[in-house]
Amino acid sequence: MSRPRVVVAGLGDSGLLTAIHLARAAVDVVGISSKPGLVSGQELGLRLARPEAWARDYRIGFDRFRRLDGAEVVHGELTGLDPVARTVAVGDRRIGYDVLVIATGVSNGFWRRPGFQSEADVSAAVEQAHRRLAAAAAVLVVGGGAAAVSTALQAATRWPGTTVRLAFPGERALPRHHPRVWDVVRRRLDAAGVELLPGHRADVPVGFAADEITSGPVAWATGQAATPADAVVWAIGRVRPNTAWLPAGLLDEDGFVRVEPTLRVPGAPGAFAVGDVAATDPLRSSARNRADKLLAANIRAHLAGRSLRAFQPPRRRWGSVLGPETDGLRVFAPSGHPFRIPAWSVHRVLQPWVVRRGIYRGVRLP
Repeated sequence: MSRPRVVVAGLGDSGLLTAIHLARAAVDVVGISSKPGLVSGQELGLRLARPEAWARDYRIGFDRFRRLDGAEVVHGELTGLDPVARTVAVGDRRIGYDVLVIATGVSNGFWRRPGFQSEADVSAAVEQAHRRLAAAAAVLVVGGGAAAVSTALQAATRWPGTTVRLAFPGERALPRHHPRVWDVVRRRLDAAGVELLPGHRADVPVGFAADEITSGPVAWATGQAATPADAVVWAIGRVRPNTAWLPAGLLDEDGFVRVEPTLRVPGAPGAFAVGDVAATDPLRSSARNRADKLLAANIRAHLAGRSLRAFQPPRRRWGSVLGPETDGLRVFAPSGHPFRIPAWSVHRVLQPWVVRRGIYRGVRLP
């Protein structure tokens, strides 16, 4: 009797972890990725300022993950889904499944794009963005989320002679975090010399996708004088779900995948969704709260005919905001209270033991 086939569509952060959790189950795992390895959307600031350090922990070839040794990894771009026949299309190839995990994520700025990329393509994109900021005498970061504030801090500490400004529309940045988080982050930005521009909402042209680093000046719809800049990083949250390959009936009005509390996709038997693409809650928080582990357990329960558990989204965002700093990594609890992991512990304990050994279940050295 053949084993059930689980197809994981998308091997970003959430899809990869789901595949890893399923690797020791009595199933055949097929992972599909438009990238040649894990190219994480996390830690944009570190990626721009110190790409070598970012690549060490956030860009990892699939062949290095020990738990994927028994899985088939297909490097290609998804082009269609037939939920009745239970097949997905990757170019001209059709792959059948018993269970489908939709984890194709979102497009967001220049650092998270859905199209097919080779190793050379990824390297060129990372290097081009880094050089653009390195050559700038004045950098303007537009946006109030974690990607924006981490970019501003990382740029200011990497190039202390560069003028770095952070513009955001409200009185404070990080509106979806606990207010305590912004209090800590603001002090870190002030200490790094970042000039804060609260109450600045960009006058974004119609049709502007905000998916490239541009040059200034930037005009403000809130009435302030335009701000000059040699490099403008747009982190304004123009998130677009990577769902063009899916039937429209599976999507909500914004194009995200509709899911039940168990992460099952209504209207597509045997299909589940996880990560930024799944419309679990307004924050789409299954991407950041280890829902991958819950999903893997639900898939095993589904195949065994057992009941499934519901995902419980948190009320606020939490975790790392600024990325690794010289004195370590600050992680914020949902209550907004930070705790700092010393730099030595990040490199000697957190990444090798907690992340590579514990979360990823083993990663080979490059």
